[in-house]
Amino acid sequence: MEPNLGLVFLSELVGTAMLVLLGCGVVANVVLKGNKGYGGGFLMINFGWGLAVFAGVIVSAYSGAHLNPAVTFGLLARDLATGVDYNWAMLPVYLAAQFIGAFLGAVLCWLAYKQHFDIEEDPGAKLGTFSTGPGIRNNGWNLVTEIIGTFVLVFVVIGFSAQNGVEADVPAGLASLGALPVALLVVGIGASLGGPTGYAINPARDLGPRIAHALLPIKGKGASDWSYAWIPVAGPIIGGILAGLLAPTAIAGITGFAA
Repeated sequence: MEPNLGLVFLSELVGTAMLVLLGCGVVANVVLKGNKGYGGGFLMINFGWGLAVFAGVIVSAYSGAHLNPAVTFGLLARDLATGVDYNWAMLPVYLAAQFIGAFLGAVLCWLAYKQHFDIEEDPGAKLGTFSTGPGIRNNGWNLVTEIIGTFVLVFVVIGFSAQNGVEADVPAGLASLGALPVALLVVGIGASLGGPTGYAINPARDLGPRIAHALLPIKGKGASDWSYAWIPVAGPIIGGILAGLLAPTAIAGITGFAA
């Protein structure tokens, strides 16, 4: 049975909005002055993002909970590599829902923390609530970090799907791994690989909130760092596609499971 594209769109939009609301929310709690969680540290942010993914997966089961263009492109690459027919009408639906949902989630985060944005004097802290930035700015190496982190995410998702024989009318994304395992995976990627760039590993998660930062009337917000914005978009897409192309052969060869 063909999936209802309208429901796929709504599922992805709600899931991605939930992901970004809670994910950007934990960053705001840690970095904006006056919050109860102020100074909570990077590990708190990692766990917050993991639980944000958990919530996003739970509410977007119908669409398979991609919540991430890198996952969508990775699964597309996997299907093309293995000769599986791909429903091309799904691609723009997923991508539009993810970017719009991410934008809306960021706006809701701003509304929740409006007073703290107003009193925060550091424009970098305000931007950091919405989007990622490197610890050491070097476009080439920052790109490599995002590629590796996203490769791990998509490779594990595809591997788990293969081992569990996931088959669905709607391409299974993060939902194929399960809400709790994928939450722990995101925490693990952040703890192990997140330091250099803040681990976007998701183009929608970074670009949607960055656009919201540029458009919202945030007091003293400063620039949106558009010169860096292409890295958390290009890196995750490259990483996702590489994982989608390599995972079926690698996983089948190592474990005996066919993707």
